Amino acid sequence: MVTASLVKELREKTGAGMLDCKKALEATDASIDAAIDWLREKGISKAAKKADRIAAEGIAAIKIDGDVAAIVEVNSETDFVAKNAEFQGLVESILDAIIANDVHSLEDVLNAPVADGTVNDLIISKTATIGEKLSLRRYEKVEKEADEVFGDYIHMGGKIAVLSIVKGASYEVAKDVSMHAAAMRPTYVKASDVPTDVLDKEKNIMREQLLNEGKPADKIDQILVGKVNKYYEEVCLENQIFIKSENKETVAKYVANNGGSITNMIRFEVGEGMQKREENFAEEVAKQISGK
Repeated sequence: MVTASLVKELREKTGAGMLDCKKALEATDASIDAAIDWLREKGISKAAKKADRIAAEGIAAIKIDGDVAAIVEVNSETDFVAKNAEFQGLVESILDAIIANDVHSLEDVLNAPVADGTVNDLIISKTATIGEKLSLRRYEKVEKEADEVFGDYIHMGGKIAVLSIVKGASYEVAKDVSMHAAAMRPTYVKASDVPTDVLDKEKNIMREQLLNEGKPADKIDQILVGKVNKYYEEVCLENQIFIKSENKETVAKYVANNGGSITNMIRFEVGEGMQKREENFAEEVAKQISGK
């Protein structure tokens, strides 16, 4: 009988997840030794040892299938592995699974079926064979209407991926929007997307700055209007000056001049906001020699 204490013991000995430990014990008639071998055979025990490593490299990728598209960030520990064909195949399999299944969360994606089990099983298997911690960090799955087009752009071999949806314009226009977003890093599509609390915080900072500069208190609100508009130009895609424009038109104006409007934009930059691995060469060599 598989008990909670057995699962706990196996987890402590192997570092594998609770669910994997439970599966191992169920598959081996609750034998700890046999379960350890089962986990090793599946590559889970080896993968578990790498769980505390930092995976901040990897690939951001996009797949479009008719009116459905998916964008993912899949991480590895090193840029070298990110260029590996086996790792790239893993990314492609994850994209295929997202497109093919009704997924609404990261957990849904990890549980989605692939050729040999689930996406999670595949990641564990590749972690064992490639020898680095691999992880699916984030994804988005979007659908477009018949009068909309996707615009996809991959920068630096997958360091940045941008997926845009534009209504009433061509693919070329939508791709231009994605190229702009890759370079200019907008946080929001339009001004109305900026959360109230975020905007209020920015306004408070601006107000304090103006007071510290000695601006008259009765002129602050008037000056704030211009500063808020400047803030929108920095963080909102539609308000930014289009990078290919010669007459300083905004991205929204560029799209409108081509008969369209922006519906959505998703931008993934690999490792964005993540802790980077900081190790010196001697430490890396010592780890390889010790096998840890």
